[in-house]
Amino acid sequence: MYAKYQTDALVLGTVPQGEADMRVTLFTREFGLIRARASAARKESSRMRYGLQSYTQARVSLVRGTSGWRAAGARAEASLRTSCREAHASFARVARLTIRLVPGEEKNEKLFLLLCSAHAAFNQATPEQCALMELVCVAQVLHTLGYLSNEALGTVHAADTLFSIDSLTHVSTAQDELLTLVNRALTETHL
Repeated sequence: MYAKYQTDALVLGTVPQGEADMRVTLFTREFGLIRARASAARKESSRMRYGLQSYTQARVSLVRGTSGWRAAGARAEASLRTSCREAHASFARVARLTIRLVPGEEKNEKLFLLLCSAHAAFNQATPEQCALMELVCVAQVLHTLGYLSNEALGTVHAADTLFSIDSLTHVSTAQDELLTLVNRALTETHL
């Protein structure tokens, strides 16, 4: 019998498989980035259907088997329900970047909390704030993963006030400099 794990997760992406299954990419609090198979999750009668939609924060039950992770249950906690297309697109780009940069299963609670904070902030964002919030989030992801130093990130406040109006106003004064640093760091990752 396999052990069942309960964890908080952020669904970073989904890919349909077969008639009703899907592969989900999750960033979990306990395990970091994992890919799991969700059997019958696309069926209308599935209880996991809403908990495993892209860009949803969920409480997920996972089983690690011989062929990898399997989602055994999911309950949505918060969805990216903004009507702002820019916010949805910005968070999607942050999610794809995270998938690209994170090497695999490794617990990184700081990154998990950052992504959850960004998720909540993008839900409240106006279209004008989205580009700057995305830049700040990408810079923080790069910093958390070791691609940007503390000195390079001197313009961005701590994660708990990261997406406040005051913080975004402060960052907007150094936006060009931060964008240059982020682009250089992304180039140096060679990914």
